[in-house]
Amino acid sequence: MDISPRKVVHIIYQAREGQMAAGELHAFIDGLNTDEQAALTAIAWIGRGAFEAEDYDEAVTTAEAEATTPTADYLMGMPHLAENLEAGLEALGVDVTSEEEDFL
Repeated sequence: MDISPRKVVHIIYQAREGQMAAGELHAFIDGLNTDEQAALTAIAWIGRGAFEAEDYDEAVTTAEAEATTPTADYLMGMPHLAENLEAGLEALGVDVTSEEEDFL
C-alpha cells in the first residue's frame, strides 16, 4: 500500500470523533501526498465493497483518474468513512486492532 496503516488508523480515529475532529481530519488528509490520498480512497472503496481487495491496484488507478474534488472533501462526505476504512484494511490483511493499539 502507498499509505501506512498507522495513518489510516489515525484517520479512522478522527472520523469516529465526528465534528470535534473534523478540521483536524480535513487537514490531515490534505497533508497526505497524492499517492497516499489515492491509496486511502482505494481502501475506503474496498471497505464499502466497490472493489475487491485483489483489485487494490485498479482501485488506486481509478482514484487517481477520477479525483475531481479534494480528497478530504470527498472522503469526509462518505457515509461510514471510519467503518469503510477499517473494513478495507481488514480485507487487505491488515490487523486493525494491533494498529489501533500501537496508535493509541
